[in-house]
Amino acid sequence: MRLHISFLAVLIMSGFGCAGQPRPVVFQDIFVGGQGGYDTYRIPSIITTHKGTVLVFCEGRKNNSRDAGDIDMMMRRSTDGGKTFAAQSVIWDDADNTCGNPCVVQDRQTGILWLFATWNLGADVEHRIDSGQSKDTRRVFILKSSDDGQTWSRPQEITAAVKPKDWRWYATGPGIGIQLNHGLHKGRLLIPGNHTVPRGSSMVSGSQLIHSDDAGATWKLSEPVYSGCNESQAVELSDGRVLLNMRNYQPKGTRAIAVSSDGGQTWPEGKVLSDLIEPVCQASILRLSPSAQHPKGVIVFSNPHHTGKRVNMTVQASLDDCKTWPFARSLTDGPAAYSCLGQLPDNRIACLYETGDKNPYRKIVLATFSLDWLMTQTAQDPNP
Repeated sequence: MRLHISFLAVLIMSGFGCAGQPRPVVFQDIFVGGQGGYDTYRIPSIITTHKGTVLVFCEGRKNNSRDAGDIDMMMRRSTDGGKTFAAQSVIWDDADNTCGNPCVVQDRQTGILWLFATWNLGADVEHRIDSGQSKDTRRVFILKSSDDGQTWSRPQEITAAVKPKDWRWYATGPGIGIQLNHGLHKGRLLIPGNHTVPRGSSMVSGSQLIHSDDAGATWKLSEPVYSGCNESQAVELSDGRVLLNMRNYQPKGTRAIAVSSDGGQTWPEGKVLSDLIEPVCQASILRLSPSAQHPKGVIVFSNPHHTGKRVNMTVQASLDDCKTWPFARSLTDGPAAYSCLGQLPDNRIACLYETGDKNPYRKIVLATFSLDWLMTQTAQDPNP
């Protein structure tokens, strides 16, 4: 299942596959640590707008690779279907504080892009926020764009509406939100996330959705999913139900899922373990647009496909609403961590992911490929 660095791989990455055919996968370095004034870039997010513009977001970590400190929200924009990107721009910088966890969604009726993010004082690290010893807390903000990502509003805080007072840590996404296409809640905007809350002497982690039924005018909180859940992403199933796919700590080594029949408000069965493996890491899930060959659409999933290490960034495909994942392709068998999936204007799949030669946080790479390429290889032994 892995793509080995061989003569064939060199041909593929240089532009040609077998018999001189166009390369099946195109790789681009989008954000590279040490360039553009930032030590490290992390936490990728990608979306193709209804007009065909491709937007990529991440955190620009100014001085080091740590999760707190001087962190800005970054963006690059492509108007040629993801072939080239304009220079990176900073869309949220709050001095030495942390502005991160991008999670973006577009309303198909209004065309407005909603970018969710979280903020904390740069000096407040996660364990101090969790223990209640921080000077401030994690706060939730939204930015919006009405011009296809050319400009963004000032961040608007919505913490009081979507974060109960006893919750400590809070993160939006990271990755993307979705808009429902079917059922009673058609048109609802959903943004996934995670949080922690103290229970007695313990700290419990959970996942949640926030949603809007009025085109982003107001946002409300769903029932959370416990326990041991963390960073999450959502996908709408073909029958209109919402599946939440979650990073999972209990037990380690596998993803967790929960399914809602009321638009993501409640989760009757709670957390259920899936057959998707993970090394405890963020992942991405996306329903592709329907096609003549696949009228119900195909769901794709990406993560470091290994039970214990952040390596082997792999994209998988399901034809039966996430029940099985018969197809899989590895983009790299080396270090890899967070990822975000998108679909380009020409219907090729895009995977924006963290990777590097010696550690997975050296750069953020965009890999683009066709569904046909993904589905020409069946899943095998997941561990390299």
